[in-house]
Amino acid sequence: MKITFSPIDRLVSVMDQSLRTVWSHHHAGRPTPCPDPQTVAETPELDEAERRLSGALMRVNHVGEVCAQALYTAQALATRDERLREQLEEASREETDHLAWTEQRLKELGDRPSLLNPLWYAGAFAIGWGAARLGDRASLGFVIETERQVEQHLDGHLQRLPAHDHASRAIVAQMRDDEIRHAESAQAAGGIRPPLPARWLMRAAAKVMTATAHRL
Repeated sequence: MKITFSPIDRLVSVMDQSLRTVWSHHHAGRPTPCPDPQTVAETPELDEAERRLSGALMRVNHVGEVCAQALYTAQALATRDERLREQLEEASREETDHLAWTEQRLKELGDRPSLLNPLWYAGAFAIGWGAARLGDRASLGFVIETERQVEQHLDGHLQRLPAHDHASRAIVAQMRDDEIRHAESAQAAGGIRPPLPARWLMRAAAKVMTATAHRL
């Protein structure tokens, strides 16, 4: 028998998930992507400058996953379409894997998540809620554009990460593949890309976030 949740139940669940996203440690449902062990064995360790660069880039990626959780959670809460809610929640679970992987890699690099994660989460939640209130097709279109911009962002990180930081590169490559699939799923479900000015605004906001998270 299918369980039906009341609006209050969903709100309490969202509050719990939000607190967990920002403050808790995370556990992935899938194994962390790993490079070939032989390749790792033959690779020199990162020097201090390389470690700092990898740490900064993975912190930015971790912020992106915090925002992804906020976006999908807000959109799932706002929609009245059960199938769309299930699709958004499934994507959110995969983004939780990304959150756990980037969190783990930051620890391995001796670095930390962004100090502004509560702010990033709140802002992304508000944007996701606003997009969802425009209708399901607009909400899905927002997913398409977000994931395409994230794909480009991750491609850039694959170019910037130290060539022999195989652990970080394996994580980023898998994240990119997942984001491509999320965009394709949203498009197949009938999403309509936002108008060009909205896309420009999304890119500008993303640049501010990434530039700040790189340091904070």
